[in-house]
Amino acid sequence: MSNRGLNLGAIFTILFMVMAVCSANGVAVFKVGMVTDSGTIDDKSFNQGTWEGIQRAGKTFKIETRFLKPEGTTEADYVKEIGNLYDGGYRLIICPGFKFETAVFHAQQKYLDAKFVLIDGQPHSGDFKPVIGKNTVSIFFAEQESSFLAGVAAALKIKDGKAGILCGMKIPPVQRFNWGFQQGIKYANEHFKTNIKIKPENVIYQGSFNDVAAGQQLAAMMFDNGVKVIFNAAAGTGIGAINEAEKRVKAGKTVWIIGVDRDQYTDGIYEGNQSIILTSAVKRVDQAAFAMIKALKEEKFPGGEILTFNAKSNGVGIPERNPNLSKEIQEKVAKVLEKLKSGEIVVFNQQGDLIQ
Repeated sequence: MSNRGLNLGAIFTILFMVMAVCSANGVAVFKVGMVTDSGTIDDKSFNQGTWEGIQRAGKTFKIETRFLKPEGTTEADYVKEIGNLYDGGYRLIICPGFKFETAVFHAQQKYLDAKFVLIDGQPHSGDFKPVIGKNTVSIFFAEQESSFLAGVAAALKIKDGKAGILCGMKIPPVQRFNWGFQQGIKYANEHFKTNIKIKPENVIYQGSFNDVAAGQQLAAMMFDNGVKVIFNAAAGTGIGAINEAEKRVKAGKTVWIIGVDRDQYTDGIYEGNQSIILTSAVKRVDQAAFAMIKALKEEKFPGGEILTFNAKSNGVGIPERNPNLSKEIQEKVAKVLEKLKSGEIVVFNQQGDLIQ
């Protein structure tokens, strides 16, 4: 027994020595975790895009990745899963969504040796006064610029008729998507002689990001009202809108959906490689997640900072490939994008005289 004990002790000593040597030589890898919000990891939108960026970094840098989905949507639920990841050795934890603001506020103070990335939010104690720790980065996007481009593309494709907007919760990122799309339609009407109308009854906030049935019902109502294209800023709820559009196209109707957050073309395929996704207003949450993991690995993590990804930094836009848009339309949208990058066109992130 004593010999076996000595052998085990020697083995553990050697293991600790190896780990120390590996760490000193930069061989040791860190673990990256993610906690999802109220949506799922396959919501075809915000959560999924973030996770895809984490997975890509995992393969690129050969690091361990994992996500956890809370049982509920309270601060306590989020804090619990953040703690579970930390206890599992995850020292970079990515939280997508404003719902994590208070949870990350507490976590960044409790787990000082961990790093946090909060997407679409800023840590605060509940008073909405931002406190971004040195171990935390807050990331925002100029959503209005990506939806502006999608609006221009939609108007050029449809040329004449009605457009609708289906949103999830009435929160700043979704509102910016909405307002940017409206400005894109208006720009196309003024500069490209299109005639697209958006009526107040066709701009709807459903109130959640995970009600597929409600999304389908609202999309059906819009299509029945003569809407030809729906901008779909509703995450999981928007899956219902995609389903309704596929149903109508199969019945011989011509309707379109504009995706959001990530390129949703494949999510709208109904036959062969044909898709009801006209284009997508992309906010590159995958690139943001990947960039933060890369920065930490290179010891360049921008702790304490607020980062905004916009058109100029290639953080937002529409997909590079848009099979449902003609070459002429894509060239016109590309020119509009250059004007966005140069500052010649400014897309406002406030409602002003826009709908909702």
